[in-house]
Amino acid sequence: MKTRNFGRAAAAAVLALTLAGCSSWDGMSSRQKATVTGAGVGGLAGAAISGGSVLGTVGGAAIGGVIGDQVGKR
Repeated sequence: MKTRNFGRAAAAAVLALTLAGCSSWDGMSSRQKATVTGAGVGGLAGAAISGGSVLGTVGGAAIGGVIGDQVGKR
């Protein structure tokens, strides 16, 4: 039960950090914006798929960030 609560807290932390990163959204390049968006979406998807596990949330954020970075290259 405690692991599940920790996973939810980790997912909330990823979302909060993503939103905090958006506070300086105007000064970011399109590649940086794509990376932040990808990390946020990936973290939420990882949390949903893994049932809120920390590893799934962090892994999803990392993979989403890399994908967003590559998409933002264009």
